[in-house]
Amino acid sequence: MIGKLQGIVDYIGDGFVIIMAGPVGYKVYTPDYLTLKSTVSLWIETVVREDSIRLFGFESMAGQNLFNQLTTVSGVGPKVAMAIMSSIKIDTLMQAIATGDAKTIATAPGVGKKVAEKIIVELKNKMGGASFDFGGDDTANGALPDLLSALESLGYRRLDIIDMAQKLVAANPDMDVTKLVPMALKEISKGA
Repeated sequence: MIGKLQGIVDYIGDGFVIIMAGPVGYKVYTPDYLTLKSTVSLWIETVVREDSIRLFGFESMAGQNLFNQLTTVSGVGPKVAMAIMSSIKIDTLMQAIATGDAKTIATAPGVGKKVAEKIIVELKNKMGGASFDFGGDDTANGALPDLLSALESLGYRRLDIIDMAQKLVAANPDMDVTKLVPMALKEISKGA
């Protein structure tokens, strides 16, 4: 069983790379963005099926662990897990699971509302003690869904705004959504 693979990225395909480790090229499916001819070190998860053996590679052990957790959910195989991890950052995904944010998870290709809710139900208590401290009390955490909903109603994509919204709520734990929305719009305009 391959546990870790280090080599040079020789080819980049759609969702996979070929990593040359000595004279052998390994086809590794990865959600991480890698550059051609770069030297990489990936944690490998080997998935054996009746008709194939596939290698899934992750730049961190946390990514590999999250992949393994996702694939324990009924209806979520390696392909769907990779689609989720390719479109949502690890910390954002873990936050979405911990807070029950099915909308964020459902933004991944091939993941609908029911699958997103199933992921939350099955993994919320299994996230291995992951702590998501926004620096405030529970009322501050309640502002995040309202802020995201308000910004989405203005036409912003959840994946584009979630990191900024989390930071804004963490920095201003006592503010309500009516004060956070103008601040968020200001932050968005800075980034444009």
